[in-house]
Amino acid sequence: MKDQTTPAIPRTEPIQSETFTNPINAEIRRAAATGIYDIRGGGAKRRVPHFDDLLFLGASISRYPLEGYREKCETKVTLGTRFAKNPVVLDTPVTIAGMSFGALSGPAKEALGRGASAAGTSTTTGDGGMTEEERGHSKTLVYQYLPSRYGMNPRDLRRADAIEIVVGQGAKPGGGGMLLGQKISDRVAGMRNLPKGIDQRSACRHPDWTGPDDLEIKILEIREITGWKVPIYVKIGGTRPYYDTTLAIKAGADVVVLDGMQGGTAATQDVFIEHVGLPTLACIRPAVQALQDQGLHREVQLIVSGGIRTGADVAKAIALGADAVAIGTAALIALGDNDPKWEAEYQKLGTTAGAYDDWQEGRDPAGITTQDPELMARFDPIEGGRRLKNYLKVLTLEAQTIARACGHNHLHNLEPEDLCALTMEAAAMARVPLAGTDWYPGKAGF
Repeated sequence: MKDQTTPAIPRTEPIQSETFTNPINAEIRRAAATGIYDIRGGGAKRRVPHFDDLLFLGASISRYPLEGYREKCETKVTLGTRFAKNPVVLDTPVTIAGMSFGALSGPAKEALGRGASAAGTSTTTGDGGMTEEERGHSKTLVYQYLPSRYGMNPRDLRRADAIEIVVGQGAKPGGGGMLLGQKISDRVAGMRNLPKGIDQRSACRHPDWTGPDDLEIKILEIREITGWKVPIYVKIGGTRPYYDTTLAIKAGADVVVLDGMQGGTAATQDVFIEHVGLPTLACIRPAVQALQDQGLHREVQLIVSGGIRTGADVAKAIALGADAVAIGTAALIALGDNDPKWEAEYQKLGTTAGAYDDWQEGRDPAGITTQDPELMARFDPIEGGRRLKNYLKVLTLEAQTIARACGHNHLHNLEPEDLCALTMEAAAMARVPLAGTDWYPGKAGF
């Protein structure tokens, strides 16, 4: 008798939703279990148009390249030429962005100062005040004046080589940062004049002013405190770059620092990091347009930050009109953060090297984003400074190589005409032609 078993029906292959992905589902479950929003550090992890979507057009016949060994390509940049008696002169247009003591350990701040000084560039204090480690090892130190006013005092203002008034940050424009209680050591609490072990949240706006007219008064006040000697920077998060740059210029800024959404933070809401702000690529041309409309492009300098990783990124930002760039996350990686050698310990924290972003918890195995004495002891600031110096050197050499290939003897001679775009989005944001065409979305006359 024949077997009458019903043949198996082929099953449909399971399809993962593009809307409800595994990470989204995990976050829904976490939120349902805890009733609190997720906090993390780092910058936006979502895919957005970035410098990788641009290419340089190297020279051949219509443009003549420079010979790399015999013809120089200058990299020096001067910041603060508008009003300051003592502008900041750097050997490279790659600077270190503000990262606070508290978010970072004291040895990490020292390493940033050591590496930046050895490379001939500046570092920046960040929220929380000026540490002796960083001031003592930084040839050029920018002092951040933030809404929190943590650690702010006239003495340190006068010890700085430039003052950076922070209005916004790319990872959290319009929002304040967080420093959780487990990182508030005796020293951090003393510098911030707040209780030890208690969560601290920075204000989202300065208590000293309510608008751009008041900002002008504050800038004048700081100039009086510092004797008009040092440049005054104004840092803005990338949201409305044309108008914010215009107002910063009118308030009297010497330098505008523009931070896109790929810029990092020590800690804020994940939803903020991923869904507020503009990609760095989208910010540069409107800011440059504002400078040009005021007739102050290159007289008021523009520093761009947020996701700068390579010499190509540096060169592209400058070609689009920036005078310099600032790095934060990349500098921490150069120091040794998220290093695979600590993989076993990252796994114990429920993450992996390259994805670790719970800097607010203070358990960084690399000893960089922590206040734990045992973890801090793992980090050697001398070795970290050496690594950072090497990294900055490579960024500068890579940018020089590209400038030479485009026929320029100074990085600041790079221009939008040296670029083309691989995607419609990048072409529209950077206002450079789509590769193989002379057109970009929104180009006048089309």
